[in-house]
Amino acid sequence: MVTTVKTPEFEEIRPGVKAPAKETILTPRFYTTDFEEMEKMDISANEEELKAILAEFREDYNRNHFVRTEEFNQSWDHIDGETRRLFIEFLERSCTAEFSGFLLYKELGRRLKDKNPILAECFTLMSRDEARHAGFLNKAMSDFNLTLDLGFLTKTRKYTFFKPKFIFYATYLSEKIGYWRYITIYRHLEQHPEHRIYPIFKFFENWCQDENRHGDFFDAILRAQPQFLNDWKAKLWCRFFLLSVFATMYLNDQQRAGFYKAIGLDAKEYDKHVIKKTNNTAAKVFPVILDVDNPKFYELLDVCVRNCEQLRAIDASNAIAPIKFLRKLPLYVSNVVQFLRLYLMKPIEVKHKEGYVA
Repeated sequence: MVTTVKTPEFEEIRPGVKAPAKETILTPRFYTTDFEEMEKMDISANEEELKAILAEFREDYNRNHFVRTEEFNQSWDHIDGETRRLFIEFLERSCTAEFSGFLLYKELGRRLKDKNPILAECFTLMSRDEARHAGFLNKAMSDFNLTLDLGFLTKTRKYTFFKPKFIFYATYLSEKIGYWRYITIYRHLEQHPEHRIYPIFKFFENWCQDENRHGDFFDAILRAQPQFLNDWKAKLWCRFFLLSVFATMYLNDQQRAGFYKAIGLDAKEYDKHVIKKTNNTAAKVFPVILDVDNPKFYELLDVCVRNCEQLRAIDASNAIAPIKFLRKLPLYVSNVVQFLRLYLMKPIEVKHKEGYVA
């Protein structure tokens, strides 16, 4: 049994070690999959591209990138109050997401080593990248007198099982949206260095290239498995994962708009830009993308944002649990309804020269 103690800002499982954020539908997930199915996967349809991507991974362009500079060696007490809390949350969420990728990719590399060596080495090298990212973020948290116990997280976090094709949809989008998030922040702060409140942002340009290469790997995997892209079920699943990834990011970021304001960004405009770029990128491989230019798309998401604000207010109230549940129920139903309305919006069909899209 772990004893938690409260600090003025966060719970700790022991001094200086932050208790993991409560798991919700919006928090980063840990995944597992059907390893036997993955072992049997035939990649011959796109093997040459996968070998080329493997050669890129072996180059390890960022082997010397994640080295803390002298700029980190100072007090960060001037980042205080709400900005400090939101920034620590940003570091924690990012670290947890990167560590989740590390665990999944490491296990895939280990399991596939004898049966599918090309995929195994790609996953192993991607796990190397994710470990660097997670470690760098966790070290950044220590500048604010907190860290995550990643071993504790490994043992206590619930794992979500996804079939391989769902792993590919989800991780492809996760890596690509990660690229657009990091590069957008980097380019903004390059133009407005006065808003660069902490030096980690200087690392985002090279960092996001790791995300981009990982996304390209999953792009190549999907095109090696045309059955994941060329029927009506694929179109429905692609729409689902696009919407899930976009909605999760949007709801999280609107809840933490103060963080983006602290670095000189408008959270809503930032999210719209990232969603549009990721949606367009997904058109390179997915058979459909979402119509994110339809004004209804953000109108419905904003209903969910308002619902979530009310849900948090109910949680913070002194009402007893049954009363809280009854007050929350219509808001949960409303969010489900908005998600269905978003899902049923007419998507944009994509045609590819390779002919693998029906």
